[in-house]
Amino acid sequence: MTARRAARAADPYLWLEKVDSARALAWVRERNAATLALLRAEPGYEATRTALLDALDSSDRIPTITRRGDLVYNFWQDETHKRGLWRRTTLADFANAEPLWEPVLDLDALGAAERRSWVWDGAQAFGPQYRRCLVSLSDGGADAVVVREFDLIDKRFVDDGFVLPEAKTDVDWCDADTICVATDFGPGSLTESGYPRVIKRWTRGTPLADAVTVFEGDVDDVSVWVTVDRTPGFERTVFGRSLDFYNDRCFLLQHDGTLAAIDKPADADLSFERDWLLLDLRSDWEAGGVHYRSGSLLAAPAADYLRGERRLHCLFEPTPTCSLGDFDATRSHLLLTLIDDVASRVEELHWDGAAWQRRAVPVPPFGAIEIDSLHDPLIEGAPLGDAYLVDCTDFLTPDTLWLARAGGDERRLLKQRDGLFDASGMRAEQRFATSADGTRVPYFVVWPNGARADGANPVLLYGYGGFEEALQPWYSAAFGRAWYARGGVFVVANTRGGGEYGPAWHQAATKAGRQRSFDDFIAVAEDLVRVGVTVPQSLGIMGGSNGGLLVAAVALQRPELFGAVVCQVPLLDMRRYHRLLAGASWMAEYGDPDDAADWAAIARYSPYHNLKKGTAYPATLVTTADTDDRVVPGHSFKYTAQLQHANAGDKPHLIRVETRAGHGSGKPTDKIIAEAADKYAFAAKWTGLNVE
Repeated sequence: MTARRAARAADPYLWLEKVDSARALAWVRERNAATLALLRAEPGYEATRTALLDALDSSDRIPTITRRGDLVYNFWQDETHKRGLWRRTTLADFANAEPLWEPVLDLDALGAAERRSWVWDGAQAFGPQYRRCLVSLSDGGADAVVVREFDLIDKRFVDDGFVLPEAKTDVDWCDADTICVATDFGPGSLTESGYPRVIKRWTRGTPLADAVTVFEGDVDDVSVWVTVDRTPGFERTVFGRSLDFYNDRCFLLQHDGTLAAIDKPADADLSFERDWLLLDLRSDWEAGGVHYRSGSLLAAPAADYLRGERRLHCLFEPTPTCSLGDFDATRSHLLLTLIDDVASRVEELHWDGAAWQRRAVPVPPFGAIEIDSLHDPLIEGAPLGDAYLVDCTDFLTPDTLWLARAGGDERRLLKQRDGLFDASGMRAEQRFATSADGTRVPYFVVWPNGARADGANPVLLYGYGGFEEALQPWYSAAFGRAWYARGGVFVVANTRGGGEYGPAWHQAATKAGRQRSFDDFIAVAEDLVRVGVTVPQSLGIMGGSNGGLLVAAVALQRPELFGAVVCQVPLLDMRRYHRLLAGASWMAEYGDPDDAADWAAIARYSPYHNLKKGTAYPATLVTTADTDDRVVPGHSFKYTAQLQHANAGDKPHLIRVETRAGHGSGKPTDKIIAEAADKYAFAAKWTGLNVE
């Protein structure tokens, strides 16, 4: 047998990895058409689509703002601006019920003029003047972007300005006429993960080919990166090599142009705030004769630390239930967002010259809170130096946005969103299940009006369980209108692999421990059946990306426990994931399939390799996008083909492929609405939710 024939025998659908081949495209067109015809013929489909249209195109949303000098900027999508409008106003006007937004860049108009499916990927503005910025645009929502210099006063792209062709690019301003660029410079300039490994310093008016290399990583790194801190008096440029998803090495640029390695634990996140150096630990660390626990946040005077002194201040130490969610800095305070049994609370810290002073910040009792400082370090003495935004929400309460000031408890209400669905009679609660190894696993249940634990409820159980991401409550107009309001119960499982209880909770389910995440999810599902919330035939499960891997794996391990599976932009072939697009960057999470010990663990759950012919599997809808350059759609194509071949039951196994779209973010509103309507139609059908 030839090597090629042996490969085909081992992987009969390998040809579907060539996603742009004529054969694969024909396969996709045929199955996509069948999927859409089936779902859109479901009773209540049009009513669901209309309800989603009203909610997702509604202007009654709180705009997310970013401060740049005296103005705040927002990127907005609605029925008129499907791809989006970048706009701005003053903070004072933003507080009004109807702000007078000034248009800056219309992506719908730009895309029409240039015949490109432009998707917004952000902008890097040069302060404190904030006239020039580097706008990143993705064609179709891919991770690869085009970077173009834009004039915020004239509101047009700069003639002969900085322009970078499509690539996975990272840029930062050095000064008004110089930028640091990490991009695809040609052969040898990318890592095995497909990210830049070379950073160059590029001066305005010179060809990119003449840019000077200032930093390089290794080909087996994940990527390289640079941050330029231009805070007056605290100017620093830090280069980094991401060794894997959780470990890096950092280097500080010296005045003489040399680089000095910064001594730190490889898996600790490093940041600077003026004259302080901060370390967010992922593992235990011994320094200066003191033991610091994983999950702690440490601070040290930056100059002392860089000289080798280890006088560290522990700003936060985790408890069995409480972890550090995030932190942000105002001019004179640090704000810690803590996650305590998956609910948020906030603490404020202030250095008084001798010690760090701490106090709890009274915030509204919501499940999820986000803090966003309005401090601009490039504008000294500005009145917003200690101001910050507080965004509060939960499953049934729309977002509320407050303007607060560090050092006091006074808050000013800026925006309060009206409900986008009728939550009367609904309730949300937190419960705990017991996993296979005895671990206590939290989960949330959102009950629709009138629902009872009588075993008859259609349920959607959602999970992610990876990459240290914590699933906290969020307000969803789509779930509210298409699921809760129609009698469906929604459940969120906080499995290991996430960040709900800090690094240890995540690390328990990485590599050889991955099965713990699946066990936790199964334990929640079993608990829902045990306490009478639902029955297996009415239990649907949903997850995306790593969450798609999660729901596919548990559906194969316990097919009798679930009635429906919605598997979105998933990883499914774990034998080859590291060879496809950005997959090599995730080996710190899953392990190396080419290592025999790692593969022994991965092989036990890899969905593509655990389909058993003759098994009746739950109804399954796999969704992906044809231009996803993060998780190649070949995962979804191969798995669906194998699933359709193996299944012995009478339930459908469908695939839905979005065109000109990426891994998830940045889609125009019409595509968001269409995909959501299709998913809810499928989930309703196969959990028994009555939508007529």
